Amino acid sequence: MNERIPEAGLEAQGIETRADLHWNLVTARLLEAAVARGEGKLSADGPLVVETGAHTGRSAQDKFIVRDAETDSTVWWGKTNKAMEPDHFAALKADFMKALRDKEDLYVQDLYGGSQPEHRVRVRVINELAWHNLFIRTMLVRPEEHELKGFQAEYTIIDLPSFRADPARHGTRSETVIAVNFSEKLILIGGTRYAGEMKKSVFGLLNYLLPTTGVMPMHCSANMAHDGGNTAVFFGLSGTGKTTLSADASRTLIGDDEHGWSDTAVFNFEGGCYAKMIRLSEDAEPEIFATTKRFGTVLENVVMDPVTRQLDLDDNSLAENSRGAYPLDFIPNTSEHNMGGVPENIVMLTADAYGILPPIAKLTPEQAMYHFLSGYTARVAGTEIGVTEPDATFSTCFGAPFMPRHPSVYGNLLKERIAKGGVDCWLVNTGWTGGKYGVGHRMPIKATRALLNAALDGSLNDAEFRTDPNFGFKVPVAVPGVDSAILDPRETWPDEAEYDATAARLVDLFVENFAQFADHVDEGVRQSAPRIAAQTV
Repeated sequence: MNERIPEAGLEAQGIETRADLHWNLVTARLLEAAVARGEGKLSADGPLVVETGAHTGRSAQDKFIVRDAETDSTVWWGKTNKAMEPDHFAALKADFMKALRDKEDLYVQDLYGGSQPEHRVRVRVINELAWHNLFIRTMLVRPEEHELKGFQAEYTIIDLPSFRADPARHGTRSETVIAVNFSEKLILIGGTRYAGEMKKSVFGLLNYLLPTTGVMPMHCSANMAHDGGNTAVFFGLSGTGKTTLSADASRTLIGDDEHGWSDTAVFNFEGGCYAKMIRLSEDAEPEIFATTKRFGTVLENVVMDPVTRQLDLDDNSLAENSRGAYPLDFIPNTSEHNMGGVPENIVMLTADAYGILPPIAKLTPEQAMYHFLSGYTARVAGTEIGVTEPDATFSTCFGAPFMPRHPSVYGNLLKERIAKGGVDCWLVNTGWTGGKYGVGHRMPIKATRALLNAALDGSLNDAEFRTDPNFGFKVPVAVPGVDSAILDPRETWPDEAEYDATAARLVDLFVENFAQFADHVDEGVRQSAPRIAAQTV
Protein backbone atom coordinates (compact mmCIF):
# COMPACT_ATOMS: atom_id res chain seq x y z
CA MET A 1 0.00 0.00 0.00
CA ASN A 2 1.29 3.47 -0.93
CA GLU A 3 1.67 5.42 2.30
CA ARG A 4 1.83 8.68 0.36
CA ILE A 5 -1.83 8.36 -0.73
CA PRO A 6 -4.13 9.64 2.05
CA GLU A 7 -7.21 7.84 3.23
CA ALA A 8 -9.27 11.00 2.66
CA GLY A 9 -9.19 11.51 -1.10
CA LEU A 10 -10.56 14.29 -3.29
CA GLU A 11 -14.09 13.26 -2.43
CA ALA A 12 -13.42 14.95 0.92
CA GLN A 13 -13.36 18.22 -1.05
CA GLY A 14 -16.44 17.26 -3.05
CA ILE A 15 -14.37 16.73 -6.19
CA GLU A 16 -15.21 14.17 -8.86
CA THR A 17 -12.75 13.60 -11.70
CA ARG A 18 -11.76 11.06 -14.32
CA ALA A 19 -8.15 12.17 -14.05
CA ASP A 20 -5.24 9.99 -13.05
CA LEU A 21 -4.35 11.32 -9.60
CA HIS A 22 -0.67 11.68 -8.73
CA TRP A 23 -0.50 11.95 -4.95
CA ASN A 24 2.37 13.54 -3.05
CA LEU A 25 5.04 12.77 -5.65
CA VAL A 26 8.60 13.50 -4.62
CA THR A 27 10.84 16.02 -6.39
CA ALA A 28 12.47 13.59 -8.87
CA ARG A 29 9.14 12.19 -10.05
CA LEU A 30 7.59 15.63 -10.48
CA LEU A 31 10.63 16.85 -12.41
CA GLU A 32 10.43 13.76 -14.60
CA ALA A 33 6.74 14.40 -15.29
CA ALA A 34 7.24 18.10 -16.02
CA VAL A 35 9.94 17.39 -18.57
CA ALA A 36 8.01 14.53 -20.18
CA ARG A 37 4.93 16.74 -20.53
CA GLY A 38 6.94 19.58 -22.10
CA GLU A 39 6.28 21.94 -19.21
CA GLY A 40 9.96 22.79 -18.75
CA LYS A 41 13.52 21.79 -19.52
CA LEU A 42 16.52 20.81 -17.44
CA SER A 43 19.45 23.21 -17.43
CA ALA A 44 23.05 22.03 -17.74
CA ASP A 45 23.46 21.90 -13.96
CA GLY A 46 20.14 20.27 -13.09
CA PRO A 47 17.43 22.87 -12.23
CA LEU A 48 14.09 22.79 -14.02
CA VAL A 49 13.64 25.91 -16.19
CA VAL A 50 10.08 27.01 -16.96
CA GLU A 51 8.33 30.00 -18.51
CA THR A 52 5.18 31.53 -17.04
CA GLY A 53 4.06 33.37 -20.18
CA ALA A 54 2.17 36.65 -19.91
CA HIS A 55 2.01 36.58 -16.12
CA THR A 56 5.53 37.03 -14.73
CA GLY A 57 4.34 38.37 -11.39
CA ARG A 58 1.26 38.46 -9.21
CA SER A 59 -2.01 39.65 -10.73
CA ALA A 60 -2.91 41.79 -7.75
CA GLN A 61 -5.96 43.33 -9.42
CA ASP A 62 -7.46 39.89 -10.09
CA LYS A 63 -7.54 38.70 -6.48
CA PHE A 64 -10.84 38.61 -4.59
CA ILE A 65 -12.16 37.57 -1.16
CA VAL A 66 -15.72 36.32 -0.91
CA ARG A 67 -17.74 38.77 1.17
CA ASP A 68 -20.13 36.88 3.41
CA ALA A 69 -21.16 36.61 7.06
CA GLU A 70 -17.65 35.37 7.98
CA THR A 71 -15.69 38.17 6.32
CA ASP A 72 -18.06 41.16 6.16
CA SER A 73 -16.78 42.71 9.41
CA THR A 74 -13.37 41.03 9.69
CA VAL A 75 -11.74 41.91 6.34
CA TRP A 76 -10.36 45.39 5.61
CA TRP A 77 -12.22 46.00 2.37
CA GLY A 78 -10.79 48.40 -0.19
CA LYS A 79 -8.32 48.56 -3.06
CA THR A 80 -6.26 45.67 -1.71
CA ASN A 81 -9.02 43.37 -0.46
CA LYS A 82 -11.65 43.37 -3.18
CA ALA A 83 -14.97 41.66 -2.60
CA MET A 84 -16.55 38.85 -4.62
CA GLU A 85 -20.22 38.08 -4.16
CA PRO A 86 -21.10 34.55 -2.94
CA ASP A 87 -23.21 33.92 -6.06
CA HIS A 88 -20.27 34.73 -8.31
CA PHE A 89 -18.03 32.41 -6.32
CA ALA A 90 -20.62 29.64 -6.52
CA ALA A 91 -20.63 29.93 -10.33
CA LEU A 92 -16.82 30.02 -10.40
CA LYS A 93 -16.59 26.94 -8.16
CA ALA A 94 -19.07 25.04 -10.31
CA ASP A 95 -17.03 25.79 -13.41
CA PHE A 96 -13.78 24.80 -11.69
CA MET A 97 -15.35 21.50 -10.64
CA LYS A 98 -16.53 20.90 -14.20
CA ALA A 99 -13.02 21.62 -15.50
CA LEU A 100 -11.52 19.15 -12.99
CA ARG A 101 -13.81 16.34 -14.14
CA ASP A 102 -12.32 16.29 -17.62
CA LYS A 103 -8.61 16.48 -16.78
CA GLU A 104 -6.39 13.56 -17.78
CA ASP A 105 -3.88 14.10 -14.96
CA LEU A 106 -3.99 15.95 -11.67
CA TYR A 107 -1.14 16.40 -9.22
CA VAL A 108 -1.99 16.66 -5.54
CA GLN A 109 0.17 17.64 -2.58
CA ASP A 110 -0.81 17.54 1.08
CA LEU A 111 1.25 20.17 2.89
CA TYR A 112 1.50 22.39 5.95
CA GLY A 113 1.37 26.15 6.03
CA GLY A 114 3.52 26.90 9.09
CA SER A 115 6.35 25.08 10.85
CA GLN A 116 5.24 25.37 14.48
CA PRO A 117 2.84 22.43 14.95
CA GLU A 118 0.34 24.24 17.15
CA HIS A 119 0.00 27.14 14.69
CA ARG A 120 0.08 25.48 11.25
CA VAL A 121 -2.76 24.70 8.82
CA ARG A 122 -3.19 21.62 6.65
CA VAL A 123 -3.46 22.55 2.96
CA ARG A 124 -4.29 20.33 -0.01
CA VAL A 125 -3.10 21.73 -3.36
CA ILE A 126 -4.50 20.37 -6.64
CA ASN A 127 -2.63 21.23 -9.85
CA GLU A 128 -2.98 20.48 -13.55
CA LEU A 129 0.73 21.22 -14.09
CA ALA A 130 3.40 18.96 -12.63
CA TRP A 131 5.83 21.85 -12.24
CA HIS A 132 3.28 23.87 -10.25
CA ASN A 133 2.89 20.88 -7.96
CA LEU A 134 6.68 20.72 -7.60
CA PHE A 135 6.77 24.46 -6.88
CA ILE A 136 4.23 24.31 -4.06
CA ARG A 137 5.79 21.15 -2.63
CA THR A 138 9.09 23.03 -2.54
CA MET A 139 7.63 26.17 -1.00
CA LEU A 140 5.35 24.85 1.74
CA VAL A 141 6.26 22.63 4.69
CA ARG A 142 6.38 18.97 3.71
CA PRO A 143 4.83 16.47 6.16
CA GLU A 144 6.77 13.39 7.15
CA GLU A 145 5.74 10.36 5.09
CA HIS A 146 3.98 8.74 8.04
CA GLU A 147 1.78 11.85 8.39
CA LEU A 148 0.40 11.65 4.85
CA LYS A 149 -1.81 8.59 5.21
CA GLY A 150 -4.08 10.19 7.78
CA PHE A 151 -3.83 13.72 6.34
CA GLN A 152 -7.12 15.61 6.42
CA ALA A 153 -7.03 18.95 4.66
CA GLU A 154 -8.41 22.04 6.37
CA TYR A 155 -8.02 24.25 3.29
CA THR A 156 -7.92 23.43 -0.42
CA ILE A 157 -6.25 25.27 -3.31
CA ILE A 158 -7.24 24.39 -6.89
CA ASP A 159 -4.80 25.83 -9.41
CA LEU A 160 -5.77 25.60 -13.10
CA PRO A 161 -3.74 27.90 -15.38
CA SER A 162 -5.81 26.76 -18.39
CA PHE A 163 -9.05 27.98 -16.78
CA ARG A 164 -10.47 31.21 -18.16
CA ALA A 165 -12.76 33.21 -15.93
CA ASP A 166 -15.81 34.95 -17.38
CA PRO A 167 -16.17 38.45 -15.90
CA ALA A 168 -19.91 38.52 -16.55
CA ARG A 169 -20.55 35.11 -14.96
CA HIS A 170 -17.90 35.16 -12.22
CA GLY A 171 -17.67 38.85 -11.29
CA THR A 172 -13.99 39.03 -12.17
CA ARG A 173 -11.98 41.79 -13.82
CA SER A 174 -10.49 39.55 -16.52
CA GLU A 175 -9.96 35.91 -17.45
CA THR A 176 -7.49 35.64 -14.56
CA VAL A 177 -8.81 35.00 -11.05
CA ILE A 178 -7.58 34.32 -7.53
CA ALA A 179 -10.68 33.84 -5.39
CA VAL A 180 -10.47 33.18 -1.64
CA ASN A 181 -13.44 31.81 0.29
CA PHE A 182 -12.67 31.67 4.01
CA SER A 183 -16.05 30.17 4.86
CA GLU A 184 -15.69 27.25 2.43
CA LYS A 185 -11.94 27.06 3.10
CA LEU A 186 -11.32 27.03 -0.64
CA ILE A 187 -9.00 29.05 -2.91
CA LEU A 188 -9.45 28.98 -6.70
CA ILE A 189 -6.66 30.17 -9.01
CA GLY A 190 -7.13 30.33 -12.77
CA GLY A 191 -5.77 31.98 -15.88
CA THR A 192 -2.17 32.43 -14.74
CA ARG A 193 0.93 30.24 -14.86
CA TYR A 194 2.72 32.37 -12.26
CA ALA A 195 3.21 29.85 -9.45
CA GLY A 196 3.74 32.50 -6.78
CA GLU A 197 -0.03 33.01 -6.59
CA MET A 198 -0.33 29.72 -4.69
CA LYS A 199 2.38 30.63 -2.21
CA LYS A 200 0.90 34.05 -1.49
CA SER A 201 -2.59 32.59 -1.12
CA VAL A 202 -1.38 30.47 1.79
CA PHE A 203 0.33 33.54 3.26
CA GLY A 204 -2.92 35.49 3.07
CA LEU A 205 -4.74 32.58 4.70
CA LEU A 206 -2.36 32.55 7.67
CA ASN A 207 -2.48 36.35 7.90
CA TYR A 208 -6.23 36.03 8.37
CA LEU A 209 -6.23 33.15 10.84
CA LEU A 210 -3.28 33.73 13.16
CA PRO A 211 -4.02 37.17 14.69
CA THR A 212 -7.09 35.70 16.43
CA THR A 213 -4.71 33.40 18.33
CA GLY A 214 -2.30 36.21 19.25
CA VAL A 215 0.34 35.15 16.71
CA MET A 216 1.90 37.94 14.64
CA PRO A 217 2.08 36.98 10.93
CA MET A 218 4.91 38.76 9.11
CA HIS A 219 6.11 39.38 5.56
CA CYS A 220 9.72 39.00 6.55
CA SER A 221 12.85 36.89 6.46
CA ALA A 222 14.48 35.69 9.65
CA ASN A 223 17.80 34.30 10.85
CA MET A 224 19.63 33.69 14.11
CA ALA A 225 23.06 33.13 15.55
CA HIS A 226 24.52 29.67 15.08
CA ASP A 227 23.99 28.95 18.79
CA GLY A 228 20.25 29.42 18.31
CA GLY A 229 19.99 32.83 19.96
CA ASN A 230 19.83 36.43 18.76
CA THR A 231 16.97 35.99 16.29
CA ALA A 232 16.56 38.82 13.78
CA VAL A 233 13.48 39.55 11.67
CA PHE A 234 13.76 41.42 8.35
CA PHE A 235 10.60 43.13 7.11
CA GLY A 236 10.50 44.29 3.51
CA LEU A 237 8.77 44.06 0.18
CA SER A 238 10.06 42.29 -2.89
CA GLY A 239 13.38 43.71 -4.07
CA THR A 240 14.42 45.25 -0.74
CA GLY A 241 16.82 42.45 0.20
CA LYS A 242 14.91 40.13 2.54
CA THR A 243 16.22 36.98 0.88
CA THR A 244 19.73 38.29 0.20
CA LEU A 245 20.40 39.69 3.67
CA SER A 246 18.97 36.75 5.58
CA ALA A 247 21.08 34.22 3.62
CA ASP A 248 24.20 35.04 5.61
CA ALA A 249 26.86 32.37 6.07
CA SER A 250 27.70 33.76 9.51
CA ARG A 251 24.14 33.12 10.77
CA THR A 252 21.51 30.37 10.63
CA LEU A 253 18.62 30.94 8.23
CA ILE A 254 15.08 30.41 9.51
CA GLY A 255 13.37 31.52 6.29
CA ASP A 256 13.32 34.18 3.61
CA ASP A 257 9.77 35.50 3.26
CA GLU A 258 6.91 34.55 5.59
CA HIS A 259 6.92 33.93 9.35
CA GLY A 260 4.85 33.93 12.49
CA TRP A 261 5.89 35.35 15.88
CA SER A 262 4.33 33.36 18.68
CA ASP A 263 4.94 33.52 22.43
CA THR A 264 7.77 31.00 22.10
CA ALA A 265 9.22 31.24 18.60
CA VAL A 266 9.65 32.86 15.23
CA PHE A 267 8.56 30.12 12.84
CA ASN A 268 8.73 29.89 9.07
CA PHE A 269 5.43 29.50 7.23
CA GLU A 270 7.32 27.74 4.44
CA GLY A 271 9.80 24.98 3.67
CA GLY A 272 11.45 26.72 0.74
CA CYS A 273 12.76 30.00 -0.62
CA TYR A 274 11.60 32.05 -3.61
CA ALA A 275 14.47 34.30 -4.63
CA LYS A 276 14.83 36.86 -7.39
CA MET A 277 17.31 35.60 -9.99
CA ILE A 278 17.77 38.56 -12.31
CA ARG A 279 21.42 39.70 -12.31
CA LEU A 280 22.19 37.39 -9.39
CA SER A 281 25.85 37.75 -8.41
CA GLU A 282 27.94 34.78 -7.31
CA ASP A 283 30.24 37.19 -5.48
CA ALA A 284 27.54 39.11 -3.61
CA GLU A 285 25.07 36.26 -3.03
CA PRO A 286 27.01 32.99 -3.17
CA GLU A 287 24.52 30.91 -1.18
CA ILE A 288 21.60 31.79 -3.44
CA PHE A 289 23.71 31.58 -6.60
CA ALA A 290 24.66 28.01 -5.70
CA THR A 291 20.99 26.97 -5.85
CA THR A 292 20.98 27.71 -9.61
CA LYS A 293 23.18 24.63 -10.01
CA ARG A 294 21.10 22.22 -7.92
CA PHE A 295 18.76 19.46 -9.09
CA GLY A 296 15.39 20.28 -7.55
CA THR A 297 15.51 24.05 -8.01
CA VAL A 298 12.72 25.49 -10.19
CA LEU A 299 13.76 28.54 -12.22
CA GLU A 300 11.00 30.75 -13.61
CA ASN A 301 11.62 32.92 -16.68
CA VAL A 302 15.39 32.53 -16.52
CA VAL A 303 16.90 32.64 -20.01
CA MET A 304 18.73 29.46 -21.05
CA ASP A 305 20.82 28.71 -24.13
CA PRO A 306 18.77 26.12 -26.08
CA VAL A 307 21.89 24.21 -27.15
CA THR A 308 24.24 24.25 -24.15
CA ARG A 309 21.48 24.66 -21.51
CA GLN A 310 23.65 27.24 -19.76
CA LEU A 311 21.80 29.98 -17.87
CA ASP A 312 22.06 33.72 -18.47
CA LEU A 313 20.91 35.31 -15.23
CA ASP A 314 21.52 38.82 -16.61
CA ASP A 315 19.05 38.43 -19.48
CA ASN A 316 15.69 39.98 -18.60
CA SER A 317 14.05 39.36 -21.99
CA LEU A 318 11.53 36.95 -20.44
CA ALA A 319 10.99 38.87 -17.21
CA GLU A 320 12.61 41.32 -14.83
CA ASN A 321 11.04 39.27 -12.06
CA SER A 322 12.82 35.98 -12.84
CA ARG A 323 12.64 33.69 -9.81
CA GLY A 324 14.07 30.56 -8.29
CA ALA A 325 12.24 28.22 -5.92
CA TYR A 326 14.35 25.82 -3.89
CA PRO A 327 14.13 23.88 -0.62
CA LEU A 328 15.27 25.78 2.43
CA ASP A 329 18.03 23.27 3.11
CA PHE A 330 19.71 24.20 -0.19
CA ILE A 331 21.04 27.19 1.78
CA PRO A 332 23.86 26.22 4.17
CA ASN A 333 23.30 26.77 7.87
CA THR A 334 19.51 26.54 7.86
CA SER A 335 17.43 25.90 10.94
CA GLU A 336 16.64 22.22 11.33
CA HIS A 337 13.07 22.90 12.42
CA ASN A 338 12.44 26.17 10.50
CA MET A 339 12.16 27.96 13.84
CA GLY A 340 14.11 30.24 16.14
CA GLY A 341 13.59 32.05 19.41
CA VAL A 342 11.63 35.28 19.77
CA PRO A 343 13.44 38.24 18.11
CA GLU A 344 16.06 40.44 19.69
CA ASN A 345 16.27 42.67 16.60
CA ILE A 346 13.76 43.85 14.02
CA VAL A 347 15.05 45.26 10.74
CA MET A 348 12.73 47.15 8.40
CA LEU A 349 14.13 47.17 4.87
CA THR A 350 13.32 49.82 2.31
CA ALA A 351 14.64 50.53 -1.16
CA ASP A 352 14.36 54.31 -1.08
CA ALA A 353 14.17 55.49 -4.68
CA TYR A 354 14.47 59.09 -3.55
CA GLY A 355 17.90 58.56 -1.99
CA ILE A 356 16.87 60.39 1.18
CA LEU A 357 16.96 57.75 3.92
CA PRO A 358 20.29 56.80 5.55
CA PRO A 359 21.68 53.26 5.16
CA ILE A 360 20.69 52.48 8.77
CA ALA A 361 18.77 54.21 11.55
CA LYS A 362 17.70 53.15 15.04
CA LEU A 363 13.98 53.39 15.82
CA THR A 364 12.06 53.82 19.05
CA PRO A 365 9.13 51.41 19.50
CA GLU A 366 6.75 54.20 18.45
CA GLN A 367 8.82 54.98 15.35
CA ALA A 368 8.94 51.26 14.58
CA MET A 369 5.14 51.05 14.56
CA TYR A 370 4.94 54.21 12.43
CA HIS A 371 7.30 52.81 9.81
CA PHE A 372 5.71 49.36 9.97
CA LEU A 373 2.28 50.79 9.21
CA SER A 374 3.79 53.05 6.54
CA GLY A 375 5.68 50.25 4.77
CA TYR A 376 7.64 52.61 2.55
CA THR A 377 9.77 51.29 -0.29
CA ALA A 378 10.17 51.56 -4.07
CA ARG A 379 8.32 49.13 -6.28
CA VAL A 380 10.74 47.83 -8.88
CA ALA A 381 9.75 46.88 -12.42
CA GLY A 382 8.56 43.30 -12.86
CA THR A 383 7.47 42.42 -9.33
CA GLU A 384 3.82 43.07 -10.13
CA ILE A 385 1.86 43.07 -13.36
CA GLY A 386 1.62 46.60 -14.75
CA VAL A 387 4.60 48.08 -12.88
CA THR A 388 7.13 49.16 -15.48
CA GLU A 389 9.03 51.93 -13.68
CA PRO A 390 10.39 52.12 -10.13
CA ASP A 391 8.09 54.22 -8.01
CA ALA A 392 7.88 55.26 -4.37
CA THR A 393 5.06 53.40 -2.66
CA PHE A 394 3.62 52.64 0.76
CA SER A 395 2.56 49.06 1.45
CA THR A 396 1.05 48.74 4.90
CA CYS A 397 2.83 46.31 7.24
CA PHE A 398 5.37 45.72 4.42
CA GLY A 399 2.79 43.40 2.88
CA ALA A 400 -0.57 45.09 2.25
CA PRO A 401 -1.58 42.76 -0.61
CA PHE A 402 -1.46 39.80 1.77
CA MET A 403 -3.09 41.34 4.87
CA PRO A 404 -6.85 40.66 4.96
CA ARG A 405 -7.46 42.35 8.31
CA HIS A 406 -7.17 46.03 9.22
CA PRO A 407 -3.52 47.15 9.45
CA SER A 408 -4.00 48.23 13.07
CA VAL A 409 -4.52 44.55 13.99
CA TYR A 410 -0.98 43.73 12.82
CA GLY A 411 0.51 47.03 14.01
CA ASN A 412 -0.78 46.60 17.55
CA LEU A 413 0.43 43.00 17.65
CA LEU A 414 3.90 44.20 16.65
CA LYS A 415 3.92 46.99 19.19
CA GLU A 416 2.88 44.61 21.98
CA ARG A 417 5.58 42.10 21.08
CA ILE A 418 8.31 44.75 20.79
CA ALA A 419 7.42 46.08 24.23
CA LYS A 420 7.21 42.62 25.76
CA GLY A 421 10.61 41.56 24.41
CA GLY A 422 12.59 44.80 24.62
CA VAL A 423 13.44 44.41 20.93
CA ASP A 424 15.91 46.71 19.12
CA CYS A 425 14.42 48.12 15.91
CA TRP A 426 16.30 49.34 12.84
CA LEU A 427 15.39 50.93 9.51
CA VAL A 428 17.78 49.92 6.71
CA ASN A 429 17.83 51.55 3.27
CA THR A 430 19.03 49.17 0.58
CA GLY A 431 17.98 51.66 -2.10
CA TRP A 432 19.79 54.64 -3.51
CA THR A 433 22.59 56.88 -2.25
CA GLY A 434 24.25 59.91 -3.85
CA GLY A 435 20.99 61.00 -5.46
CA LYS A 436 17.58 59.66 -6.37
CA TYR A 437 16.93 56.76 -8.76
CA GLY A 438 18.48 57.52 -12.14
CA VAL A 439 21.07 59.86 -10.62
CA GLY A 440 22.60 58.09 -7.63
CA HIS A 441 23.52 54.43 -7.29
CA ARG A 442 22.32 51.43 -5.30
CA MET A 443 23.61 51.14 -1.74
CA PRO A 444 26.70 48.86 -1.69
CA ILE A 445 25.63 45.48 -0.32
CA LYS A 446 28.91 45.12 1.58
CA ALA A 447 28.17 48.33 3.46
CA THR A 448 24.66 47.14 4.24
CA ARG A 449 25.98 43.82 5.56
CA ALA A 450 28.60 45.56 7.72
CA LEU A 451 25.98 47.85 9.25
CA LEU A 452 23.60 44.95 9.85
CA ASN A 453 26.32 42.87 11.47
CA ALA A 454 27.10 45.75 13.82
CA ALA A 455 23.40 46.09 14.68
CA LEU A 456 22.91 42.37 15.28
CA ASP A 457 26.05 41.82 17.36
CA GLY A 458 25.15 44.79 19.55
CA SER A 459 28.21 46.91 18.77
CA LEU A 460 26.18 49.53 16.89
CA ASN A 461 24.39 50.44 20.11
CA ASP A 462 27.70 51.87 21.35
CA ALA A 463 28.18 54.13 18.30
CA GLU A 464 27.80 57.90 18.33
CA PHE A 465 24.42 58.88 16.85
CA ARG A 466 22.96 62.02 15.36
CA THR A 467 19.24 62.80 15.07
CA ASP A 468 17.94 62.97 11.51
CA PRO A 469 16.43 66.44 11.09
CA ASN A 470 13.53 65.21 8.95
CA PHE A 471 12.64 61.79 10.36
CA GLY A 472 13.74 62.15 13.98
CA PHE A 473 15.39 58.73 14.22
CA LYS A 474 18.96 58.12 15.35
CA VAL A 475 21.65 57.65 12.69
CA PRO A 476 25.21 56.47 13.45
CA VAL A 477 27.97 58.96 12.68
CA ALA A 478 30.72 56.38 12.18
CA VAL A 479 30.84 52.59 11.98
CA PRO A 480 34.05 50.55 11.60
CA GLY A 481 34.49 49.19 8.09
CA VAL A 482 31.92 51.55 6.54
CA ASP A 483 32.64 54.73 4.61
CA SER A 484 31.29 57.45 6.90
CA ALA A 485 30.32 59.56 3.90
CA ILE A 486 27.32 57.36 3.08
CA LEU A 487 25.93 57.57 6.62
CA ASP A 488 24.68 61.12 5.97
CA PRO A 489 22.69 61.02 2.71
CA ARG A 490 22.63 64.82 2.38
CA GLU A 491 26.42 64.88 2.16
CA THR A 492 26.38 62.37 -0.73
CA TRP A 493 24.26 64.55 -3.01
CA PRO A 494 26.01 66.90 -5.46
CA ASP A 495 23.35 69.54 -4.74
CA GLU A 496 22.30 69.76 -1.07
CA ALA A 497 19.45 72.16 -1.88
CA GLU A 498 18.00 69.56 -4.20
CA TYR A 499 18.35 66.97 -1.43
CA ASP A 500 16.41 69.26 0.93
CA ALA A 501 13.62 69.79 -1.58
CA THR A 502 13.38 66.05 -2.30
CA ALA A 503 13.40 65.24 1.42
CA ALA A 504 10.52 67.68 1.94
CA ARG A 505 8.50 65.92 -0.77
CA LEU A 506 9.16 62.53 0.80
CA VAL A 507 8.13 63.78 4.24
CA ASP A 508 4.89 65.06 2.75
CA LEU A 509 4.26 61.64 1.19
CA PHE A 510 4.75 59.92 4.55
CA VAL A 511 2.42 62.33 6.35
CA GLU A 512 -0.24 62.11 3.66
CA ASN A 513 -0.14 58.30 3.65
CA PHE A 514 -0.27 57.95 7.44
CA ALA A 515 -3.42 60.05 7.78
CA GLN A 516 -5.47 56.87 7.27
CA PHE A 517 -4.01 55.34 10.44
CA ALA A 518 -3.96 58.38 12.72
CA ASP A 519 -7.19 57.48 14.50
CA HIS A 520 -6.02 53.89 15.12
CA VAL A 521 -2.74 54.64 16.95
CA ASP A 522 -1.77 56.41 20.14
CA GLU A 523 -0.26 59.87 20.46
CA GLY A 524 3.30 58.53 20.76
CA VAL A 525 3.04 56.89 17.33
CA ARG A 526 1.46 60.01 15.81
CA GLN A 527 4.33 62.09 17.20
CA SER A 528 6.80 59.78 15.42
CA ALA A 529 5.83 61.24 12.05
CA PRO A 530 8.60 62.95 10.07
CA ARG A 531 8.68 66.73 9.87
CA ILE A 532 10.32 68.98 7.34
CA ALA A 533 13.45 70.34 9.03
CA ALA A 534 13.33 74.11 9.42
CA GLN A 535 16.92 74.56 8.26
CA THR A 536 16.31 72.64 5.03
CA VAL A 537 13.33 74.44 3.60
